[in-house]
Amino acid sequence: MSIASRVRAASVAAAVVAAGVLAAGSAAQADSGTVSLTIYKGGWVIGGSGGSGTLTFQGKKYRLSIGGLSAGLVFGASKANLYGRVSNISRPSDVAGVYGAAGAGGALGPGAQAIVLRNQKGAVLELQGRQVGLIANLDLSGMALSLK
Repeated sequence: MSIASRVRAASVAAAVVAAGVLAAGSAAQADSGTVSLTIYKGGWVIGGSGGSGTLTFQGKKYRLSIGGLSAGLVFGASKANLYGRVSNISRPSDVAGVYGAAGAGGALGPGAQAIVLRNQKGAVLELQGRQVGLIANLDLSGMALSLK
């Protein structure tokens, strides 16, 4: 296992633990659901992302729309198919909002991805999946989810 892979695995583990601690305070009153997202990202210095997805919450499916901007060093394009869990929500509309992440990463061809994000309402997304494309980034990113 390369040093970069070990650092990435440790970073993901730390983010998952941190998200669990942050969500623990109000988890008694909140529920969780599952999400699947398809996100397209591309750019040259300034980047953009968009896509769609599905939230499954209390037995019902809700369509999601995804958009976002990145500023920093962004070069290339990629497609990510992510799935996972959203926790700390009481109703479907709690998943809507702006999710922020600062990070560095890259993909050349198929690559595994994992990320934990939190929005202003306290919803926590724990996502994993695959990314395909040629992209390098060192940026501050924001992703907005909305119900269709």
